[in-house]
Amino acid sequence: MIGLVGSSLVIGWIGPGSAVVIGLAALIIFGPKKLPELGRAAGKTLKEFKSATQGIMDEHDKDDKKDSDVKK
Repeated sequence: MIGLVGSSLVIGWIGPGSAVVIGLAALIIFGPKKLPELGRAAGKTLKEFKSATQGIMDEHDKDDKKDSDVKK
């Protein structure tokens, strides 16, 4: 899940202090009413992207299996 201070953001490439600054800037720019809506939209987008990526990977694996079956 993505949040203002998501574990992947803090552990990944920015630290907790930077995450707080980014969160406060987002709160000031978008306001407290719009922020949850933006979070939901980002979550849905990531879910769709992950689903599409998984579909592509499944097709690739299926094609690889067909190719290996043909070679036998």
